[in-house]
Amino acid sequence: MHGEIGRAQWIQAVAAGAAPEAAMNPVLLKPGSDHTSHVVVMGRPAGTLGARSFVDGGRAHLAEAAFAALDDLASRYDVIVAEGAGSPTEINLRANDYVNMGLARHASLPTVVVGDIDRGGVFAALFGTVALLEGADQDLVAGFVMNKFRGDVSLLAPGIERLAELSGRPTLGVLPWHPDVWLDSEDALDLEGRRAGDREAALRVAVVRLPRISNFTDVDALGIEPEIDLVFASQPHHLDGADLVVLPGTRATMGDLAWLRERGLADAIAKHAASGRAVLGICGGFQMLGRLVVDPDGVEGPAGAEVAGLGLLDVRTDFGADKVLRLPTGEALGHAAAGYEIHHGRITRGADVEDFLAGGREGNVFGTMWHGSLESDEFRRALLAEVASAAGRPAPTAEVSFAERREARLDLLGELAEQHLDVDRLLELATSGPPRGLRRLAPGAEQ
Repeated sequence: MHGEIGRAQWIQAVAAGAAPEAAMNPVLLKPGSDHTSHVVVMGRPAGTLGARSFVDGGRAHLAEAAFAALDDLASRYDVIVAEGAGSPTEINLRANDYVNMGLARHASLPTVVVGDIDRGGVFAALFGTVALLEGADQDLVAGFVMNKFRGDVSLLAPGIERLAELSGRPTLGVLPWHPDVWLDSEDALDLEGRRAGDREAALRVAVVRLPRISNFTDVDALGIEPEIDLVFASQPHHLDGADLVVLPGTRATMGDLAWLRERGLADAIAKHAASGRAVLGICGGFQMLGRLVVDPDGVEGPAGAEVAGLGLLDVRTDFGADKVLRLPTGEALGHAAAGYEIHHGRITRGADVEDFLAGGREGNVFGTMWHGSLESDEFRRALLAEVASAAGRPAPTAEVSFAERREARLDLLGELAEQHLDVDRLLELATSGPPRGLRRLAPGAEQ
C-alpha cells in the first residue's frame, strides 16, 4: 500500500540508497490555512491540527508516532539521521516538541546544529541556539556545521576558534555554497528561478508562487533545461512575456483561488491563455483551471462549499474525504510518462476535454494530476515543443536527462561533504552517541 511522505525525505532516502517508507516521515504537517494544518501520520491522512495544538499539548499522539517510527528504523538500520524541522530552540513550543530536541531526548541522539551562513549572524545563531536550551538538551548538542559559505574559509578561523572556546563545542565543517547543489525540497525558502544564459532566445516559463504552494519540485525538471528561463511569479506583471504559465500544486485550492483573484493574477492568467499561449496546471493548479471546485465533506473548509474555478478547462473537482495515492504510468503527446498522485480531488471532464495524464487538455491549456511527470524526459520535450509552437518560437533542442542530473547533484553533495566535513567524527557520534561532559551554557543551564 502506498503512503505519503515529504519530498525531502524521499530524496534523502534515494541518496542513501534506501527504499523510501512512511517511517522516514512519520508525521507530515501540510498547512491548510494560517491557523490549521492537514496531518498525515505514517503515510495516511489523519485529520487537521489547529495552531493552538502546538502549545496546548494536542500533539501527544503525533509524538508517539514519531518516537515509534524512530525506534522501528533504529532496529533495522545501523545509522539513522534525524533531520529536525525549524529551530531546535523554539522555546515557546519546547514542552510539546517531538521534531527537534524532543526526539533527540527520546533516543539520546547526538545533535549537530547546522547554521546557514548565507543569511548572516551565524556565530550568534549557533551560540544562542545552545545557550537558550535547557540543560538536558544542551547535553546532546555535540557540535556545529556551517553551510553555504562563500569565499576564503580561512577568514572564519578566528570566529570558529572563539565559538569553540565559548561553547565548548567544535565546528565539524564548513560546507561551501555551490550553484549546482539544489535538491528536492518542501521548504518555500528554496523557491528560486533558474535563469537561462541567453534569456532572449530562451522560452520563458512563469511559475505562480501560490501562498500554500506544494510539490513545487515538479518544475525542477524545467529548471535543468538550458533553453528555459524560469521565474516564480506573485504579481500579474510577472507573467508579461511568458510563453508558459504554470500553476503548481497547492495545499489549499479554494484559498489560493481567492488569492489569485485578489492579486489580479486570475485575470492575467486568463489573458495569457486567451492570447493562445500555453498554461499548465499540476494537481491543485489543474483543479483551479476548471469550472468549479466543490468540497462536500469539508476537506478544505466548510462542508458543502463551492468555488468557481478559472474556467479555462471544462472540468469539475469534488473533494473526497479519502486521499488518492497512486504511482501511475501512461502516455501523453506520443511519449511515455510517469508520476505520482496525492490528492483529495476527483475530477469530472466535459465531453470536449481531452484526457491528459489523468487530467485534461483543451487547446493550449493543459492540466495533469500527476506530480513528477515532467521528469519524463521525452514527454517534457514534447510539451515544450507544444509551448514553443503556441508562442511562435523554435522548440528547445537540448537533450538532458533529469535522472542523470539528479544523480550528479547527489554525487556532488556527497563529494562536498567528504571534502569539507569531519565525516569520521560525525560517524563516531552516530555510532557512539553524544560525548560526556559537554559544557552547559547559561541561561539554559539554570532551567
